[in-house]
Amino acid sequence: MQIRTADPGADAAACAAIYAPYVTDTVVSFEVEAPEPPELAGRMRRAIEWVVATEDDRVLGYGYAGRHAARAAYRWAAEVSIYLDATARGRGLGRALYTELLSRLARRGYRMATACIAVPNPASVGLHTAMGFTPVGTFRGIGWKDGSWHDVMWMQRPLGEPGPPRGEPR
Repeated sequence: MQIRTADPGADAAACAAIYAPYVTDTVVSFEVEAPEPPELAGRMRRAIEWVVATEDDRVLGYGYAGRHAARAAYRWAAEVSIYLDATARGRGLGRALYTELLSRLARRGYRMATACIAVPNPASVGLHTAMGFTPVGTFRGIGWKDGSWHDVMWMQRPLGEPGPPRGEPR
């Protein structure tokens, strides 16, 4: 298995195929229509980081980081997510993707990673906990999908050393 920077031209279709079942068959994603590859390619270009895990040139999963929030004081925080192909779950791929993604963010000067998880989702909460994330709050009944309201848990994980930043994130 290899983890590398995503190529929007080459990887968008595979990432869209991995993501689509999360949108159409679960409440893991609060999107209601699965984005097409051109939309995902645009998201890849706008992301702070987007990495893919491949095996034999097949994309098995991806992870990305985007801005946590728009206001300037949040610029050292990134919201992160990962998605795995159904055939790749339970192999440590989520941990490998997050290890690489969080390391890249720390090297770029980011100080906090946040994650937003529709709950209940014990697999995702377990992975985030194993990766050093801690719960910081839950929005109750905030998302309406598939005929019912759903809660969202926020988790966070520090990146780098405490104290003031040493410069702008890169």
